[in-house]
Amino acid sequence: MTVQIVRDQVVRFNAEGPAGLIDRKAPGQASRLSSTHRAALAAVLESGPIPAIHGVVRWRLVDVCQWLWEEHRVTAAKQTMSREVRALGYRKLSARPRHHAQAEDAIENFRKPSPPAWRKLRVRSASPPAP
Repeated sequence: MTVQIVRDQVVRFNAEGPAGLIDRKAPGQASRLSSTHRAALAAVLESGPIPAIHGVVRWRLVDVCQWLWEEHRVTAAKQTMSREVRALGYRKLSARPRHHAQAEDAIENFRKPSPPAWRKLRVRSASPPAP
């Protein structure tokens, strides 16, 4: 330990008591997104993209970063956007794409029933030996 580390710990102990000696999380850089940015982001994620306007059929993180830049002139990396989207309660889930002309009744015709896990063995009757 250097003299500076000991001095910093003494100052923290004198100011806060024993709780001041517990290591804390470093503050880090402030978030680039304000509460208004987060509210707008949540509204856009909830409503989904409009293909004619946004040029995409589903949101990817890079698309959301691009939208944030175009609307609010705020840059954010993909990793940062992932963290912000998860903090808003959204997950990276996407539904399986469906063709616009897909018939609902046609799906049921192609589904096969699952075979049962266990089947009873058929008891074969003993046939008499051939002469």
